[in-house]
Amino acid sequence: MSARQPDKIFLRGLEVECIIGFIDWERRIKQKVEIDLEMPVDCARAARNDDVVDTLDYKQVAKRVIAFVEGSQFMLVETMAHKMGIMILEEFGIEWIRISVNKPGAIRGSRDVGVAIERTRADLG
Repeated sequence: MSARQPDKIFLRGLEVECIIGFIDWERRIKQKVEIDLEMPVDCARAARNDDVVDTLDYKQVAKRVIAFVEGSQFMLVETMAHKMGIMILEEFGIEWIRISVNKPGAIRGSRDVGVAIERTRADLG
């Protein structure tokens, strides 16, 4: 019998405008990034009690990510994703997070370009 996969909450396609990039014009205008998040949660506990206090409040996570990204001015999506991951781990006390940050239209002829990372509590420090 295989081990059961942990329950997860995901948020996909969160669109936020920010300053991102290292080319001169990118430093002057806001660009849209799309963010996907995946985080561990005990859905069984939340389902038993049917109460948001027993789960990860994804609305609060989304609001915090929006505020973080809108207030940022990173050169690289790699830096944005890493710092966002560390912030979420610290503020929401979860064990791990997977994040994808995409810049739609950043490369002519492609739908988007971006990074996908995973961070754990071991990355705090």
